[in-house]
Amino acid sequence: MAGKVWFITGASSGFGDAFARYALGIGDSVVATARDTARLAPLVKLAPDRVLAQRLDVAQPGEAEPAVMAGVERFGRIDIVVNNAGYSVVGAVEETSDAELRALLDTNFFGAASVIRAALPVLRAQRSGAIVNITSLGGQLSFAGFSAYSASKFALEGLSEALAGEVAPFGIKVLIVEPGQFRTNLAGAGMRYMPELPAYADTVGATRQFAHGMHQTQDGDPLKAAAAIARALEAEETPLRLALGRDAVDAIRGHAQKMLVDIESWEAVSVDTRID
Repeated sequence: MAGKVWFITGASSGFGDAFARYALGIGDSVVATARDTARLAPLVKLAPDRVLAQRLDVAQPGEAEPAVMAGVERFGRIDIVVNNAGYSVVGAVEETSDAELRALLDTNFFGAASVIRAALPVLRAQRSGAIVNITSLGGQLSFAGFSAYSASKFALEGLSEALAGEVAPFGIKVLIVEPGQFRTNLAGAGMRYMPELPAYADTVGATRQFAHGMHQTQDGDPLKAAAAIARALEAEETPLRLALGRDAVDAIRGHAQKMLVDIESWEAVSVDTRID
């Protein structure tokens, strides 16, 4: 993959920073984007000739296209688009206001969609490239207290699955990445907690406690995640979905198996719905 150009959102910390460092380490170039470009200075210092620090708030309409074009102007092309920018919310559905839910979707879902739309004309003209959408094991299943976060990731997975079929004829790959617990800032600055209602202490309370305690205790190495993504993109048959981490693999497999059991158990009821 030497010589590729990566366009990475949320590159100032966590996964985004690790993906950028990995790309630079194998000789690639990076359009590193963040709301505050000053926080990208360490990446620029690593390889000034191969890093463009570009302002981009994915939640702000109209910012994605100029950021993509700035990358093309600097490096001549874009090969790998990584939609990584995002954050999480902990709270029951009843505890999460419309404003909080819409703000989360603006970043995690609509922000990614805007970057995809901005990048596709470039990738189509090249007839090559890859779009990597970072979701979560929470993009396949959910838990009490993570309803809003999972809603945003479920939505991105649905968009990505359809997108893969739409852009395959242009030589463009789509990869959905579903990490488990990795040592990023998601559980730190990237986590918002909704006001608590006592009624949900027994169901969401455990999730709040878990989320508060997991920052910088996770087993996952973000640099190894970057290497896994690169390996999947290099494969002749790139998977649509790539789970990362033992916890993600086990949780997603268990959830899928439970879904199959439910389908089989209720098949007679499900199919007995034809008009007589």
